[in-house]
Amino acid sequence: MKMIALMAVMAIVTYIIRALPITLFRKEIKSKWLKSFLYYIPYAVLGAMTLPAIFFSTGSVFSASLGLVGAMLMAFFDKGLMAAAVTSVVIAFVSGFFV
Repeated sequence: MKMIALMAVMAIVTYIIRALPITLFRKEIKSKWLKSFLYYIPYAVLGAMTLPAIFFSTGSVFSASLGLVGAMLMAFFDKGLMAAAVTSVVIAFVSGFFV
């Protein structure tokens, strides 16, 4: 019974978080500052969730950092998501043997 109550509370909270912006922003947003702020929010949240996971994904922060640098270089040269992912995994894996 306690588990069902917890699941119901989690479902309600999740629904409120997703429904609240729809109810608050019914009209078009005219503020340029607010539009630009909301435009960058997904990138900031993604970065805040991803970067800590990257640095602690391996046993060594150094090998994880090398993998991150490899992925960033691949992204900088527009090599694609698959190339960046494979490069970062290979670099982190190989550098893990030397650290």
